[in-house]
Amino acid sequence: MQTLAAPRWLLLSLAFVAGTVDACTFIALFGLFVAQVTGSFVLVGVSAITGHSAVVARLFAIPVFFLVGVATVFIAAPFRQPARALAITLAIELVLVLCFAALGLTGEPFQGADTPLAITASLFGVAAMGVQSALVKLLIRDANSTNVMTTNTSQAAIDVGQWIVALAKGEDRKAASRRLGVLIPVLAGFLVGTVGGALGLRWVGFRCLAVPIALLSVAVAWAARAGWKS
Repeated sequence: MQTLAAPRWLLLSLAFVAGTVDACTFIALFGLFVAQVTGSFVLVGVSAITGHSAVVARLFAIPVFFLVGVATVFIAAPFRQPARALAITLAIELVLVLCFAALGLTGEPFQGADTPLAITASLFGVAAMGVQSALVKLLIRDANSTNVMTTNTSQAAIDVGQWIVALAKGEDRKAASRRLGVLIPVLAGFLVGTVGGALGLRWVGFRCLAVPIALLSVAVAWAARAGWKS
C-alpha cells in the first residue's frame, strides 16, 4: 500500500490525542490504558489470581484493538491515493472519539469499571486508538508510533547514543539528528497530551476532549484536501 509524507504537526497532534485519551481512560475508567494494550495483556493474565477490577473491559480491549486494526486495513485498501485513505481513517477515528466523549459526559463520574456504560466507553476509546495506531503505520511514510511510547523511547535512546558516538568520532551526525527531530516532538506531544488530559479531566471532565476532537478535525481536513489535490 502506498504511503505519504506527513508534516510533523500531524504526528505531534496525533500523539497529543493519544496522550489525552489515554489519560482520560486511566483516570476516569479505573486504570485502563487504551493507547496500547500491553497493560491489558498483563492484567488479564493476572486477574484470576489477584481479582483485579475492570476485567471485562480489559479482556475485550485486546481483541477490539486487534480487529479494529484489521478493519482499518480493509477500509484503506480500496483507495489508490494514500491521502484519501488517511482522510477516511482519520474521520473514523474522529467519530470514535466523539462517541467516547459523549459516553464519558453521560457516565461521569463512572460508578464501576465493569458497568455497561463504562465498558462501552472504554471500548470506544480502545477502538479509536486502534484505528490511529494502524493508520499511522499503514499510511504515513517512515512514521514513529503516536501511541506506543516504549518503542519510541528506546529508539530515542539509540539515536542519542549514535549521535554521541558520531560526535566522538568526528562523523556526520545528520541522520541521527534528523531522526531525533522527528521523534522528540512525538514524545513531547504524547506527554503534553497526558498532562493536559489529566488536568482537563479534573477541571472540566470529559469536555477536555474538545481539544483532541478539534485536532482530529483539522487532520481530517488536511488529509481530505491533500487527497483532493492528488
